[in-house]
Amino acid sequence: MSRKKVSLEAIKMFREKTGASVGDIRSALEAAGGDEAKAMAVLRQKGEAAAEKRAGRATGQGRVEAYVHHNGRLGALVEVNCETDFVARTEDFVRFCRDLAMHVAAMQPRYLKPEDVPVSERLTPEERRAACLLEQPFVKDQGTTIKDLLKGLIAKTGENIVIRRFTTFGLGE
Repeated sequence: MSRKKVSLEAIKMFREKTGASVGDIRSALEAAGGDEAKAMAVLRQKGEAAAEKRAGRATGQGRVEAYVHHNGRLGALVEVNCETDFVARTEDFVRFCRDLAMHVAAMQPRYLKPEDVPVSERLTPEERRAACLLEQPFVKDQGTTIKDLLKGLIAKTGENIVIRRFTTFGLGE
């Protein structure tokens, strides 16, 4: 595959969309011949590989985030852990935690990942996806799963990030 030189303007626009590093954006756009969709796929692959490398790192910092629905009848709590308090205070991490708490309140997942579903609970693939937080489509963007959002945040921050636990509260439940 031939590499195509890309303009600084194209790099700047793509950085605003993705938040990835300038070097990563440049190499992805060059490898994709300037095609943004292909470059996005290249960045996603690189981010997933980076997330897999970081998976074993300890996550002793993080944030507990709450969401209470406007009518006060529904709420959710989530705990999201990361490696350093620096990342825990970043705007991207805080936004992820807030969005995650809102998502948990709206979608009410029962399990974090498919492996957590008891064998005795026979679910169809669709039911399993609906019951597992990481497999659910994000409420604000149905084309993206929670797992994709998490991997994107890991790639952007350079740290291992783990959704530790979550719960929902409904009035009278």
